[in-house]
Amino acid sequence: MKRFLLLLSWVILNLLAVSDALATHVRAGEITTRRISSTALTYEITLTVYFDMSPGPNGGLQAALAQRDVNFCFGVGQQMRRVPRVDAETRNINANTTINIYRTTYTYPGPGTYDISCTITNRNEGTRNIPTSVLTSFKLRTTIVVNAGLGLNGTPVLLNPPLDSARVGQKWCHNPAAFDADGDSLAYRLYTPSGKLNETDDASCDLGFVAGYADPTSIGLNRVNEANTGPSTLTVNPITGDVCWDAPAEVGQYNIAFIVEEWRDGVKIGEIVRDVQIIVTPSINKRPELKVPQDLCVEAGTLINQTITATDPDGNRLELTGYGGPFNKGPNNATIQLVAPPAATLTPSGIQNNPATGTFRWQTNCAHVRAEPYDVIFRVVDFPRGAGQTQLATLESFRIKIYAPKPQGLTARPAADAAGRAIILNWTAYACGVSSLPEGSQMVIYRKEGCDQVNLDPCTNPGLAPSTGYVEVGRVGIGQTTFTDNNNNQGLKRGVQYSYRIVVMLPRPNNGQSVVSEQVCVNLPQQVPLITHVTVDSTFETRGVITVRWTRPPGINPNDGTGPFQYRLFRATGLTGTNFTQIAAITTTLQPTVADTVYTDRGLNTVANAYRYRIEFYFTEPGTGQLQRLDVTDNASSVRLTATGGVKRVQLKWEANVPWSNDNQQHRVYRSKTGPNGPFNLVAVVPVTTAASYVYTDQGADTYAADGVQPVSMSVDSNYCYRVETVGRYSAPLTTILLNNFSQGVCAMPIDTVKPCPPQLAVDTLNCAALTPDAFCNQTTFANNLTWQNPATGNCDRNIVKYNIYYTPCEGQDPVLLTSVNASATTYRHENLTSLAGCYQVTAVSRSGVESAPSNRVCKDNCPYLMMPNVFTPNGDGKNDVFQPMQCPRFVESAELTIINRWGAKVYESTTNDASLRWDGKNNRGQELPGGLYYYQIQVKFKRLDCGAPAEIYKGWVEILRESGGTD
Repeated sequence: MKRFLLLLSWVILNLLAVSDALATHVRAGEITTRRISSTALTYEITLTVYFDMSPGPNGGLQAALAQRDVNFCFGVGQQMRRVPRVDAETRNINANTTINIYRTTYTYPGPGTYDISCTITNRNEGTRNIPTSVLTSFKLRTTIVVNAGLGLNGTPVLLNPPLDSARVGQKWCHNPAAFDADGDSLAYRLYTPSGKLNETDDASCDLGFVAGYADPTSIGLNRVNEANTGPSTLTVNPITGDVCWDAPAEVGQYNIAFIVEEWRDGVKIGEIVRDVQIIVTPSINKRPELKVPQDLCVEAGTLINQTITATDPDGNRLELTGYGGPFNKGPNNATIQLVAPPAATLTPSGIQNNPATGTFRWQTNCAHVRAEPYDVIFRVVDFPRGAGQTQLATLESFRIKIYAPKPQGLTARPAADAAGRAIILNWTAYACGVSSLPEGSQMVIYRKEGCDQVNLDPCTNPGLAPSTGYVEVGRVGIGQTTFTDNNNNQGLKRGVQYSYRIVVMLPRPNNGQSVVSEQVCVNLPQQVPLITHVTVDSTFETRGVITVRWTRPPGINPNDGTGPFQYRLFRATGLTGTNFTQIAAITTTLQPTVADTVYTDRGLNTVANAYRYRIEFYFTEPGTGQLQRLDVTDNASSVRLTATGGVKRVQLKWEANVPWSNDNQQHRVYRSKTGPNGPFNLVAVVPVTTAASYVYTDQGADTYAADGVQPVSMSVDSNYCYRVETVGRYSAPLTTILLNNFSQGVCAMPIDTVKPCPPQLAVDTLNCAALTPDAFCNQTTFANNLTWQNPATGNCDRNIVKYNIYYTPCEGQDPVLLTSVNASATTYRHENLTSLAGCYQVTAVSRSGVESAPSNRVCKDNCPYLMMPNVFTPNGDGKNDVFQPMQCPRFVESAELTIINRWGAKVYESTTNDASLRWDGKNNRGQELPGGLYYYQIQVKFKRLDCGAPAEIYKGWVEILRESGGTD
């Protein structure tokens, strides 16, 4: 991928005079991290910042020298630590700029997402798009996801310094040359620089955008792009990281920021904020041109030799440099370990006459394999002859994808193990060797049926996509050279040609892989019988019969000394049953005249069940005389038919779980009116394609004339019985004879949509006026008697099979199904009720399952009753000691009693909803009240048909008679 970038070497601007008390030295920087302990969540955290080292009162030299330490925040509350500068790693970028490193370690208390930040008190003076920049702090942030599952992960490192110069009217670009040693994916987006006015470096860990920050494209009069075709823009390529300002309009110093995101398996695991400083100057110099190779995709072990060419339109001398992980060089040009040796080189180094050439050389090896490509960035800078001219630079890049070598020597041969048929794969030891690949690298085995060729390109089409037909069947360590495929202990299909390929897969996070191996093809020979028929002969619950037939094993010579032989037949219940039980053992000599390939299985419940069979074939071991299993057939089930009544029709559906295919054939449907065992008449031949098409709807027609046409009218009064004959065959090279198998017999009746008439319903009545006061006395359960009858007239279905009774205890609510009774009953007694109140409806249901409209709705209410006495004698003689309802109150759900004396004071109030309404003549403190006249009020809630009815109020008076006075 090409990336065009204009870079200008650092130019010193005339800065305004600033007090030496202000640290006016910070230009740019970022924070990076890496985990350094496999047992603890300990991270090494590095702040890389670039300082202005210009001497004199307007320069930053003194302030830069004084910045001996920096405050770090670790994202755990407001926890801070002052971290000293690593003076041994301070390097000059140019005459007026140094790179400065501050490094510390921190152990996090647990997994989580943490914002690491650093603050330096003042930015440079005179930044055009940051108001009062010298009084604004310089803040950086890096966010990391701390999780032991990410391993010894580190953030990407940014290898190209964030210090650039630009020229008015020309497009400027910057690329951080980000490299992630873990192979994680990187993405980029713009960001607003952080900082606060008048903030000390230990004020707070809180972050905030620079107040009044201006997009640099908004500054200047002639804000247009270099081509003069539109407005000036500031953009970032989210994939390559090219940050471009097209184009600056006004001279000055500017700061921008962008974020480098780190992604793994679709999840963001961190991000770095990089703050960049740009100096825009006027210049007449023309930038040089740079030509780099196209993107490369090579096998590990390839020596990459590419020529880089640069020319300058002004004829100026040129210098070529390179950035990126393969060089193992940091932004200060110091050697660091980013990739396994050997590192890439760019020669010659130093200044050359125009045109300039360089040779990029990298001897790749297996340790360089990874899923993500390597970005290699080249920079050419010119050296103008005229005094005062600004150096201009151009950057371009290309990508290198490195894949692992193809596994070699793959072979395959048929075998058998405890699971059945298998294939053993072998291959030569992998060329890269175990030591040169990451721990956990694996050889992945893929299989598919058939051996057609698949076009695979390790660069454009790596791996084996599902569309190729291959499926992963296993993985082994990279040091192993063999694998046995037994289809996950299910055994492989006989008579099938299989294709295998293997691929080397590296573990996360690199996720690199090798070229896919050449395929190896193998046929699994047919050595055992084939089940050909599982056909239902009769349908009974205890006397059902199924006939099983099979072929003799091909390639077995009955006279080779391995006889006698034996078939062992096993059966399981159900289409997919797995609980097999041996039901027969047939010893044979395999002579042509012996009938040894058929078995009739009797005493089955073919009404309720399908059955599944398999056969094991045994030969006699010549040395021991013992029977040894040679192989086992695939399982084969009987055909299972279902019939469902429809409106003047019966819908049929059938299925079978067999090793042959019943697709793309003509199945036969038979019908009988005398029962599930016939006699049957062939009524339809059904073309089928896939299992979903194994259906037929019988509307009474007979479309097969050869055995006589016998149509029917599909009466709802009749039962129709069916069986289906499937037709199938095995795939070549197995036997291709047609295989015919019958289902069980099954019967169904058509249904009718005509509804029964709604019944006429009545419930026994309750005459409240005729009830005596002691009616229902001490009765706790009640019953309602329902009666109904069917209308004698109307266009209704008279074939009633049952009645549904619906009930609700409350008026205004929808009744719910209470019970169902047979059609012979037209009465129902609803017992064990707590009250007589309720509403009922009845529906009739036809034998077709059609329900009538509801009957008339009948409701019944209770007859509530409450009567209180007007005198009682609480003297403890057991007679009339309590004020309570007379005789039997009826259907009282809850009640509250209040007693007031003749002066209007409340002396007693029941504390709970006590339906018994008993008062012993005492107040609520348990003190006896004096004899005399009292008034009562009862708020009573009755059980009524109207469940939401309000409580009723009963008022009256009662006299307490005592032999002596009580206590007030």
